[in-house]
Amino acid sequence: MSKTIRIGTRDSELALWQAQTVRTKLEELGCQTKIVAVKSEGDIILDKPLYELGITGIFTKTLDIAMINGQVDIAVHSMKDVPTALPKGIVQAAVLERANVLDILVHKGNLDFLNTSGTIATGSLRRQAQWLHRHPNHQVVDLRGNVNTRMKKLHDNNWDGAIFAAAGLERLNLKPENFINLDWMIPAPAQGAMVVVANGNDNYCLDAVSELNDVETEVCTHIERQFLKTLEGGCTAPIGAIAQIIEDDILFKGSLFSLDGKEKVLIEKTVPIQEWKKLGYYSAQEVLKNGGHEIMKALRNQLKSKT
Repeated sequence: MSKTIRIGTRDSELALWQAQTVRTKLEELGCQTKIVAVKSEGDIILDKPLYELGITGIFTKTLDIAMINGQVDIAVHSMKDVPTALPKGIVQAAVLERANVLDILVHKGNLDFLNTSGTIATGSLRRQAQWLHRHPNHQVVDLRGNVNTRMKKLHDNNWDGAIFAAAGLERLNLKPENFINLDWMIPAPAQGAMVVVANGNDNYCLDAVSELNDVETEVCTHIERQFLKTLEGGCTAPIGAIAQIIEDDILFKGSLFSLDGKEKVLIEKTVPIQEWKKLGYYSAQEVLKNGGHEIMKALRNQLKSKT
């Protein structure tokens, strides 16, 4: 039985671009589709840092409820926004081929501040911690909102620069001339990847959406999100992870930082591709043994005191 697949999405420009991409791919497979846009709590409340809004699911909860209530059939997310534990009854249906994983610094044409003092804007604790680790004399200010809003805020303030995910700016053709790649910054788990979730008992949608799955991206993001989940870090914690398949091996890099960037635990390892299923778990256990437990405990106390 065919039906019109209702595609749930946030109503930001980037989210709608992602939903339209999934819609196009499904219609190329012969499916009928319809986009249903909703506004998430994370989009509405822009005057509070993310950690004050609850650690996980701030951008996905509204769509989860819409799916459980039968208002949408599938939902499209930036995978890095999705909690590592999905709500009961909702399953990962496909991970699309990954885009650029890098963070970039958008600046105003003068990079002298990199060698002195400067002010950088970001709403991500991961980016904040890694930036302060590299530039301890700098100040980091909070920056929230969709891509266009953040670009405007950068333009309207006297900040020296702001950190963005390259993939989002590239998808919207908003990447400016004045940027540098932060190839030293370990990205968020699943950065650059889009995920489609569906009801676990909706076989029609599951079968249709499974055609969009990219196995290499699925494997790499599984490793990264397993690393995140084992560290018990929410999507706002200063945790970075990136896995890459190189011929018959997987190269994994993971990081955990204190909020001020002064403390860090890094891990880098290469394993045969057959060992992918538990790579994130074992890597996180190594991080916890090598000082990660103390950093996570301090982090939880700091975030609790700020809420």
